[in-house]
Amino acid sequence: MTLAACLDVGSTDTKLAVVDVGTGELVRAATHPTTAGTDVLDGVDALLEAAAAGGPVRHVYCCSSAGGGLRLAVIGQEALVSADAAHRVALSAGARVVHVAAGRQSPATLRAVRAARPDVLLLAGGTDGGETGVLLHNAERLAAARWRIPVVVAGNTDARDAVTALLSARGLPVTAAGNVLPSIGTVQPGPARAAIRAVFLSHVIGGKHLSKGPRFPRMVSAATPDAVLTGVGVLADALGGDLLVIDVGGATTDVYSALVPDGTAGTAVAGTLWRARTVEGDLGVRWNTDGITAAAGNLPTGTALQLAAAACVVAVRRHARTGRDLRNVVSVVASGGVFRHAGPAAAVAALTPMLHDHAGGWALPRAPRVTVDADYVLAAAGLLAAEHPHAAARLVRDHLLGAGHGP
Repeated sequence: MTLAACLDVGSTDTKLAVVDVGTGELVRAATHPTTAGTDVLDGVDALLEAAAAGGPVRHVYCCSSAGGGLRLAVIGQEALVSADAAHRVALSAGARVVHVAAGRQSPATLRAVRAARPDVLLLAGGTDGGETGVLLHNAERLAAARWRIPVVVAGNTDARDAVTALLSARGLPVTAAGNVLPSIGTVQPGPARAAIRAVFLSHVIGGKHLSKGPRFPRMVSAATPDAVLTGVGVLADALGGDLLVIDVGGATTDVYSALVPDGTAGTAVAGTLWRARTVEGDLGVRWNTDGITAAAGNLPTGTALQLAAAACVVAVRRHARTGRDLRNVVSVVASGGVFRHAGPAAAVAALTPMLHDHAGGWALPRAPRVTVDADYVLAAAGLLAAEHPHAAARLVRDHLLGAGHGP
């Protein structure tokens, strides 16, 4: 066996999946409380020691959302076009988007961006070959603001060199990427997503002060939601149909959907992301329970599982209302500690209100298979996908496309 340890360092727990990369078999799964109060490597090393008991570990892969994960602000040109496209690309990169601004920025509006305390700023605006004035104006404002936040530039490529030079001259860390909206109706998430990941690894992970030395920043290869979205893509490819994933956490509820392109939705002005993520920062079963009860209406919220069920209903309503057509979803996967601890039958039953939410104003999946990611294999598959694609595919097929339940 050739074993790989896949680690997900969360704010509450650190999860381990040990996978035989030759076969895709899950050899071991374990969790340990995240030791952010001392050094996150204390918990990581405890899990790696446990992993080694089953044989030598040849590879270690790690993603992290500890310390609040990746906080990102977006500045675009128009609220409903480039800013919207950039917002959705930022979410797909694993960020929690804490502020979205559009148009020519003033000192006052930039103060509002700064007040949101982002780790990274995504600067977009204009289609390739189009208007450059707003993008250049906003770059000038940022350069004059004496703010040293890392910036990813992903707007009109005609202005990219000038914007990058302007910001670099004022000492801002700058990474240039391809335009998130190169033409009307065409959204390109890949280059900006890769650039955001690189900035997260080089500027953010170490800045969270989660560990005393350089080993942890060197170990982490992605923000956890970024890895999960990659895993969702692996699962969607194996499934061959529309997929919905709901991850209920202590502070947020994340919804991922992977839709098969149908040749019609691409007419949207800001383009269509066929694999997308939304984050509901007011819905969490540990720190944001008030947000769930406030949004849940008449849904029961007395127990942790009922809170999670209500969070799913509200989060999926919001996700669908961003323009996601979920009628053809054939598989629904639930993730999060509350579902894992509830057991498969109780967890699946908790999703019934979401699957019968006729009051939500969205088209329901017709007859989806329902599964719980009890061993957190989506993040592991995302971490393995680049170097061990066959193992990643086998992992999700075995654990998430096996025996499921009807709606």
